[in-house]
Amino acid sequence: MHISERLYYSDSFLKTFTGAVTDIREVPGRDAESIWQLALNRTAFYPTSGGQPFDTGLLQAASAPQEIAVEQVEEDEDGVVWHYVRKPLAAGTPVEGRIDWERRFDHMQQHTGQHLLSAVFLRELHAPTVSFHLGESISTIDLACAPPAYHSLERVERIANEIIAEDRPVTTRSASRGEAEAMLAAGELRKLPDREGSIRLIEIADCDRNACGGTHVRSTGQIGGLLVRGVEKVTRGVRIEFACGLRAVSTARTDAAIVSETAALLSIPGPELPQAVRRLQGDAKAGARERQKLREELAVFHGAGLASEASVENGLRLVVRAWKDRDRDYVRLLASRTAAALPGTAVIFSAQEVTPSRVYIARSKDLGFDCGRMLKEALANIGLRGGGSPDLAQGDVPIDQEQALVASLADTVRRSVAHT
Repeated sequence: MHISERLYYSDSFLKTFTGAVTDIREVPGRDAESIWQLALNRTAFYPTSGGQPFDTGLLQAASAPQEIAVEQVEEDEDGVVWHYVRKPLAAGTPVEGRIDWERRFDHMQQHTGQHLLSAVFLRELHAPTVSFHLGESISTIDLACAPPAYHSLERVERIANEIIAEDRPVTTRSASRGEAEAMLAAGELRKLPDREGSIRLIEIADCDRNACGGTHVRSTGQIGGLLVRGVEKVTRGVRIEFACGLRAVSTARTDAAIVSETAALLSIPGPELPQAVRRLQGDAKAGARERQKLREELAVFHGAGLASEASVENGLRLVVRAWKDRDRDYVRLLASRTAAALPGTAVIFSAQEVTPSRVYIARSKDLGFDCGRMLKEALANIGLRGGGSPDLAQGDVPIDQEQALVASLADTVRRSVAHT
């Protein structure tokens, strides 16, 4: 298989190119629509690699009146670059390619910004980058370190933007494997890929030298500014979310609009939002505690009424009810409070607000049967699981089996009490 000449290695700013189809293969697509993969003898389309997404764009063949959209670009294990299209072109067909420049330049800004940001984090906080992801709207790096303090993040961001403002050259060159290994040993290279042959190096003057096959801008000024947007703790350390160039402007504008709208909803100035949110959180917690207290009082009152209305047969006050308009937590609480309202009381409630139904069985302290064991055995008889404590147990059951389960439990409760 012919290996494509990768034009973006020597010129990331190449927007159009000419080439020829060297191979074609068909792959299944959605809804039985075929997707075709084209290999070219030379290409400026970047395939997904090293955390950077693929380029998109158009291919134009002299023999075809319409341009063909390149929707995806991937590299296989043999190093062949495949261009995903929806119209086939025969091997040998000359083509002209055109890169989606807006997408490409955005990726160049984000990727070069990542090199710069990683270098500053390493120099200032001794925090090495262990992974990089360039997404459609956000980019991230994972650092092997503890969460940095806010003032440290602010310093890293400021230094990165100062280097951007200095418009330092960003250059590309190749080095032999031996030369690259010597640079790595001397601390002049951040990382080295596990492969032989010539190594492509990206250098930011007096800042960073890194082995990388991605596309990059020509000077730091073309990064256009860098915004550190957020920090998240992850398994290997911390994840830093950032944006560069026009993406940073768009992100900042979106964030400002969110702050402005939220402040307007609360009728306060934007700078007072954190204090207002803390106050709302406190109010919400106090409100939740008050609601829980009221639910408890309601369940006690409600349960006492249900228990007192139930008739007593053979020393047992059995209350059986189904609830369609009460949430499961309340039905559970109500079952417990109803059983505790009067001696000799057993309760079988079912909550039908959502499916499957949840069945609860509870008893007063003076009754001797074990609710958990009783429900567990009844559910096991129909291939289901559940259980709980001797005083209160619960289990889920399909709605079409609920009535039979409740009847079985009621019969078991009556027999249990009758034999004591």
